[in-house]
Amino acid sequence: MSWSLFIDESGQDQKSSPYEVLAGIAIKDSQIWPLIQELTKLQIQMFGIPLFSAYGKEAKAQKLLKAKVFKHAAQLPQIDPILRRQLASEVLQDGSAVSKQRLTALAQAKLDYCLKFLIATRQFGGVAFASIVPQSAQRPSTDRLRKDYAYLFERFFSHLNLQRDQPMGYLIFDELEKSASQILLNQVQAYFKETRNGRTRSRLIIPEPFFVHSDLTTLVQMADLIAYVISWGVRLKNMDYPRRPELASFAEEILKLRFTHITDRGYNVYGFKVINDLRALNDRQLE
Repeated sequence: MSWSLFIDESGQDQKSSPYEVLAGIAIKDSQIWPLIQELTKLQIQMFGIPLFSAYGKEAKAQKLLKAKVFKHAAQLPQIDPILRRQLASEVLQDGSAVSKQRLTALAQAKLDYCLKFLIATRQFGGVAFASIVPQSAQRPSTDRLRKDYAYLFERFFSHLNLQRDQPMGYLIFDELEKSASQILLNQVQAYFKETRNGRTRSRLIIPEPFFVHSDLTTLVQMADLIAYVISWGVRLKNMDYPRRPELASFAEEILKLRFTHITDRGYNVYGFKVINDLRALNDRQLE
């Protein structure tokens, strides 16, 4: 048995997002295909067609859950799911067929889809991890792996180490521009090969990550959704930036997915962490 950690990010442009979030969703190998099938079926139930067919690209969380979608969804009372699917499909397949009812139906379908996406992932045993970085955080000037990645690997290792059969874990990243992917690949490999913690964690985590197109990889899209909602809707201790209250139900579901472990000494270990300084100790001393 093995687990795959699908990883994506939100807010890396350091512009409008309140927090930069690196998120991962871990799925057991035997559950990956059943979950993908369930999510594909969910898209048909909600929209009548796969979202990739409608948009020609990944349906990013920032499009599915932006404030305007909530505004459109509230224009009319909740529409019957069968009629809603028909109306949403019509506007997705013909962008000129816009009406208040169709826009409302599409917006309601988007919100329902995202919530059920999260619920299905939990039902299939998904476990979420996230590094949460304020935009004001200090950033390293060296080419070492950033602390947000190291933290994500640390908690994923903890999850694997708690499993009875000590399964191996795969890292699956949304592909970046080729040179950026190569830089990240080199940093990840150096972390696992050249640092003490990395070598320990390579016992259960395969040090060479896979890079995939998020457009074509359903579970990377789940990581994108988790990262976006954490940035805008989840508020842990010391997260002072105002949240968007309309994301509360989505944030609640994501917290149910969060890795949680109580140690033998009674301490809580969580899969989400706020990181105020991305520099490793050596980097801070150098600077």
